Amino acid sequence: MRQVILDTETTGLNPATGDRVIEIGCVELVNRRLTERTFHHYINPERDIDAGAYAVHGLSRAFLSDKPVFAQIAEDLIEFVAGAELIIHNAPFDLGFLDSEFALLKRTPFRAHASNVIDTLVNARQMFPGKRNSLDALCERFSISNTHRTLHGALLDAQLLAEVYVAMTRGQEDLTIDLIDYSANLDASGQTKPLPSNLMVLAASADDCTLHEQILAEIAKASKKDPVWDRAVNTAQ
Repeated sequence: MRQVILDTETTGLNPATGDRVIEIGCVELVNRRLTERTFHHYINPERDIDAGAYAVHGLSRAFLSDKPVFAQIAEDLIEFVAGAELIIHNAPFDLGFLDSEFALLKRTPFRAHASNVIDTLVNARQMFPGKRNSLDALCERFSISNTHRTLHGALLDAQLLAEVYVAMTRGQEDLTIDLIDYSANLDASGQTKPLPSNLMVLAASADDCTLHEQILAEIAKASKKDPVWDRAVNTAQ
């Protein structure tokens, strides 16, 4: 599955009153792994930037004055996200701005180019009701370092959100093991059915074992609990 994690920075809070997108950052996940493909542009909004927005991202009109306008990067953005599932924190905000930019170009709404949209803020509020669910709060909750994030930046925030999304959807906060109905393998007399004689047994390679241990270590770190497999080992010893 191909997913694109997207973030924007803007001149203000409301595209309906003329605020514009001034930065877009995207990273790509394929089968839940970050690739090296990214999309990142600063954009000249051709207007002033609200003081409150500037305090968040530090992008000035002077800095953006020689950057491309949105129309110049729109096709490249479409090409990058086409057919992918979008992952956005507080999706209505970013999608509202991007749809507005496409409307100014008399183009199909931006969201129509994606196969689906996942809002990680909605998911986080369901997972952690009553708690802070900002990107910073989620980074802290999942032990993801964001010490280099002094101001908001679209590409950096997309990279952090990718890590948060993988952690959230791995079920690291509380691991549970589904119960198996072993009775399905019993015959009419209650005896275990013999396994087929033609089963092929594939031994895990050294690389497979190393990767497995790395994944277990990541889960244990993010869960902030003693993992169930460590408890089993300690009990056996």
